[in-house]
Amino acid sequence: MTLDPLPPHVLPRRLCLLAFAAVLAYAPSLHIPLIADDYPNLVQAQTYGSPSGLAALLEDAQFRLRSTSYWAMFGLWRMAGVRPAVYHAAGLALHVANVWLLFFVALAWPRMRGAAFWASLFFAVEEGHQEAVMWFSAINELLMFLFGMASLLCWLRAGAGKGRWRLEAAGTALFALALLSKESAVALLPLFFLAVPESDRRGQLLRLLPRGALAALAVASIAVSRSNSFRLSDGSFSLHSPVWITWPYGIARVLWIWGWPALLVILQCKERRLKRSGMLALAWIGLGLAPYSFLTYSTQIPSRQTYLASAGLALLFGLAMAGVDVKWPKRTRLVAAAAGLMLVHNLAYLWTKKRAQFLERAAPTEQLIALARRSPGPIWVSCFPQPPLVAEAAVQLAAERSPASLVWNEAEAVARGAVRFCYRGR
Repeated sequence: MTLDPLPPHVLPRRLCLLAFAAVLAYAPSLHIPLIADDYPNLVQAQTYGSPSGLAALLEDAQFRLRSTSYWAMFGLWRMAGVRPAVYHAAGLALHVANVWLLFFVALAWPRMRGAAFWASLFFAVEEGHQEAVMWFSAINELLMFLFGMASLLCWLRAGAGKGRWRLEAAGTALFALALLSKESAVALLPLFFLAVPESDRRGQLLRLLPRGALAALAVASIAVSRSNSFRLSDGSFSLHSPVWITWPYGIARVLWIWGWPALLVILQCKERRLKRSGMLALAWIGLGLAPYSFLTYSTQIPSRQTYLASAGLALLFGLAMAGVDVKWPKRTRLVAAAAGLMLVHNLAYLWTKKRAQFLERAAPTEQLIALARRSPGPIWVSCFPQPPLVAEAAVQLAAERSPASLVWNEAEAVARGAVRFCYRGR
């Protein structure tokens, strides 16, 4: 098996086309201001992301499994300060890299090779995971996917017997970086089993041991901080959650709209191999959503947390497009029409509704920052739809004002002669 079965002149064209599609779809993110948690995270990154803060970061049981995000944020802050376009461009660049990785993973995975291009094209423009790309604070999802898919690619290449031990070492190191990107990276581990032939899965246990040991360390790190971890107390993960509702509902939502017709096409095909590949893509979706299904505050998984699962949806779509060629080999117009409709749907949704939603989410901090820039005195924040920490970090970074310049009660505001700010929507 080779990584690239395509002619040398075809591969660069496809990679360029995939990058163009991703940039075209998510270009609206480049003109969106920073939003809510972006500001507090950038403030925290100035400590945890700096070389001098490495020891403090690794000692913090809650945040060390987000290390790569702080390192990226710190580097971007040192380079660009408060320039939203730079942060969003970094997120979009990571998304492009992830699209390419999915393409190469599918090429290296015999069952998915025929779906590689269509799956990657779908993943490039998919609107269902838009928050992971358009909201900078969700960069941890992009980084986890980047390192996780690179590790999976090394796993597949090592299985082919070329430079096996070098690839195994590189893949294990990349998996460690995935675990340092987000706690839910432990869900990547079962994906390695999906990507090997069923007859050989028992024989792969030994190969998987280093990654399994790293995943166990990550779980232990989470367990150590369970008594004071806000992630285990804010409703993000609880064994008492209605997971039997959230998980299947999440799978159904990921499949909507394009997954359901793709699944129907696959089931209509007589080729058993294609159907079994479709079941693997469905399993990918379920595994990708599993760690996010233990919510207590909602039965709807946030869109940013569907990024990994969306790769399974993309593979399902790619398999369906390949299935059309198998069942109706002369109906190339049907493939072109389906691809065109998919592109128009996703691009239109991202450029209109989603862009407007993100601008609305950024409006409270943008209005507060504008007032802080033109008013040198104290500001009475009488109504603000987000936690005080967000407002204080926003004026500190974007207006270069002390957080103490914000006043949160009326008596103090009157005593200090503060200018009133109240956000009541756009």
